[in-house]
Amino acid sequence: MNKISKGLLGSIFIFLAGCSPNPSNGDATTPYFAENGFGEGVAVVQHPAGEHVNGITYVAYQGPNEDPYVAAYNHQNGTWNGPFQAGTSILGKDPTKKIDSHGKPTMIIDDEGYIHIFYGGHGGDKLLHGDNSLGGHHSGENRHAVSLNPYDITSWRDLNNVPPFGTYNQAIKMDNGDIYLFYRHGAHRSDWVYQKSVDNGLTFAKPVSFLKSKRRDDDIGSDSWYASVSKGLNDEIVIGFDYHYCWDRGAPRNNRGGHSTERKNLYFAKFDTKNNIWSNVTGEALQLPITKDVADEKALAVNTGEMWTFNGMTKVDASGMPHINAYIGEDIGWQIGGPKHASYFAWNGEGWVGDVKNGLPIGRGDFLVDGESVRFLLSGIDPKTNKTKVGWWESQNSGQSFTRGDVLLEFGDFKVAPGDEILTRPKSLSNLDSPGSAASAFIKNAHPDARMIIAEKPDGSEWRRMYLVGDNGPVVRLKDPD
Repeated sequence: MNKISKGLLGSIFIFLAGCSPNPSNGDATTPYFAENGFGEGVAVVQHPAGEHVNGITYVAYQGPNEDPYVAAYNHQNGTWNGPFQAGTSILGKDPTKKIDSHGKPTMIIDDEGYIHIFYGGHGGDKLLHGDNSLGGHHSGENRHAVSLNPYDITSWRDLNNVPPFGTYNQAIKMDNGDIYLFYRHGAHRSDWVYQKSVDNGLTFAKPVSFLKSKRRDDDIGSDSWYASVSKGLNDEIVIGFDYHYCWDRGAPRNNRGGHSTERKNLYFAKFDTKNNIWSNVTGEALQLPITKDVADEKALAVNTGEMWTFNGMTKVDASGMPHINAYIGEDIGWQIGGPKHASYFAWNGEGWVGDVKNGLPIGRGDFLVDGESVRFLLSGIDPKTNKTKVGWWESQNSGQSFTRGDVLLEFGDFKVAPGDEILTRPKSLSNLDSPGSAASAFIKNAHPDARMIIAEKPDGSEWRRMYLVGDNGPVVRLKDPD
C-alpha cells in the first residue's frame, strides 16, 4: 500500500503517496494523512506546527525515532504531498530510554517562502554541549532546519544557528518579516529566552532572557516557568505564563522525592518589538529578565491560591484586549482524582474577568475570539462514551459559559490497563491527550478546512494517526492501491 521515498538527508521512510484531485465517492480514502506519528506527535506548547500559504497547508509532526516530518495539502486540487523527513533528532535513538517528545517540531515560513522547523531539544546534554550559562541540562539538541527551496518540503538542511539547549520552541513572524524564536533555555531550572532574526532565519541574535530562573529565597527549590507566546496587534507579542515550583528533591512541599508538576497563578506581559519595550497589561514597563517578585507585583493576572495550573494559549482580540486560557484544579498533573476545570480569562480594560467553572471541558486545543464570541476547538475524552471527540465549544458571553458545538472527529475507546503506569499517568492533566489523542495549536493563517493537527494513538499501537481537521471534519487522503 505504501511507497518508499529517500530524501536528501539519506533517511528512508514510509509515506502515503499524493492523491488525485477531488476523490470521488468510489475512491478508498482515509481520514488521516499519515500513520507514522510517534510519541505525542504534536502539542499545543510547540507552535505553530503548521502554516497555510498560497492555498497550501504545510504541517509538521514528530515521526519515527522522534525525528521531524513535514507534509503538505493542496486545497485547490485536493492532493497531499509527503510526509518527508525534515531533520534528524538526537532524541529517540536509544531504545532503552522512554519516549521524550519534547523535540516536536515548530514551523514558520519566512517572507521568501523558505520553510523553517525548530526541533529536537529538551535542554541539551552537558557532555555534548558543555555548560549552559542560562540554566541546566536534560537531553536532546535544539536544531533549526530550513527547506532547500521555497515552499518545497522534499529537501532540507540544518543551519546550526540556535543554541542546543532550547525546548518548547514557539516561533512568531512579524509583519515586517522579522522572526522571533521563544523557548526555555535548558531544563526546568532555566531562563526563558527569545532570539530575533532580521534575515529570514539565516542568523539569530544572541538569546535574551525574559523570565528568570533562580534559587528561591527559602533555598528549598528554584523559580521556574512555563510560557505561551503569540503575535498581538501590529508590532506586539503577548506572553502568558505560570509559575512552576521546582522543588529540591526531598523538599518539605515535595512529597514525591523529585520533580513535581506543581504550578500556580497566571501572568501576562507584552512586548513592543518596534520600540523594544516590555510592559504589563496596563502599560507599566517591565525590566528583563522578569523575576518571581516582579511578576507577582506587576504581571499577575489570576491568583489561583492552592489550586494548580496548566497554562494554555494567550492571545489578543481585534481591539488588542488579551485573553488567557488554562486548566486549574487540585494537584494537576499527577492526581487522577480531584476537580479540574478548563478556565478562560479576559482583560476588560479594568481587570481580568473569568470563571474557573464555565462549562468548558478538559481537552487540548486552541481558541478564537471575536467580540463576545469565543470558540474553542478541543480534543478530549468524552467521559460518557470513553471516545475521543474533536469539536467546537462556543460562548456568546465573552467566555463566561460554553456549550458544545459541532463534533468534527471521533475515534477510539480510551482504555486504562490496571497497574500500567504508562497508561494511567496520561489520564492526568499533564498528559491528558495521551494515549487517546494529542492536538496542536491552530495552524498559522489557517484555512477553515484545515485548522488543527490531531494525533490519534489507536489502542495497542505504538504509532499515531495524524489528522488535519477543519470545519468540515478531517481532510481525507486517498489510499494507495494494494
